[in-house]
Amino acid sequence: MTEKGLEQKNEVKKTDRSGGWQGFFGLISFSTILPINTHTSIQEMAKFTWLWPLIGGFIGIVVGVFAWLLVDPLHLPPLLSAALIYSLAIYFTGFHHLDGLVDFGDGLMAHGDPERKIEIMRDKRIGTGGLGALLTVSLITFAAIASIPGLYIFAAIFLSEIAAKLGLVTCATFSEPLEDGTGRFFIDYMNWKFLLASLIVSLILGFLILKLAGIIGILAALVVGSSITLITRRNFRWATGDVLGASNEISRMTSLVIIVMLIVWGF
Repeated sequence: MTEKGLEQKNEVKKTDRSGGWQGFFGLISFSTILPINTHTSIQEMAKFTWLWPLIGGFIGIVVGVFAWLLVDPLHLPPLLSAALIYSLAIYFTGFHHLDGLVDFGDGLMAHGDPERKIEIMRDKRIGTGGLGALLTVSLITFAAIASIPGLYIFAAIFLSEIAAKLGLVTCATFSEPLEDGTGRFFIDYMNWKFLLASLIVSLILGFLILKLAGIIGILAALVVGSSITLITRRNFRWATGDVLGASNEISRMTSLVIIVMLIVWGF
């Protein structure tokens, strides 16, 4: 890390940590479309980065209940249900991470050094790489949701949102932050101890909800977050908020695919 980066990291650590749980509620507002009226800052929210999987669980409850209503009482066709469920999932989070996925895809397909790739990633225009990433992840996620047996729909959706956030915090733990941008605050506040706490909570929920399939579905997000870290180091050197957003979407997709496979195989 550069000298400037170290100074910024120290500034984050020295930031006033007062405000209690306002930062946590601010992170909920940041992660969803809920207009929670709380006065906080990115630095305060970043202190609760390790609790992001719990916020994912809250999102999973909202989307999961909606999914159950479509599949059980209303008995809508699987494809229509999947489209509505996935639409709510990305809408409820304000399309925030989906935007990161598109930018991440553009950056990966760009030619040049890391600085050039980051410049492309921050461009507001959507390129072929971004469109390809969006279509690939969205189609696989949609197909996975459509393939979930009705009996497991709530459990799978609930755990996939936890996994999405675990993949995000895993990526934040092992990444090197870019010196400017809001993503650096979340990266600076994460470490392996916080990640371990996030992982333990996520695994407990995974086991309680879907036993072995839930545990493996959660661990898949850990692998995805770590893999995106390696891809980021190779292509961009530093991670941004877009990288974290992409890890969220890809982790959700992977977790759903793994859970569906294990359910079908009888685990």
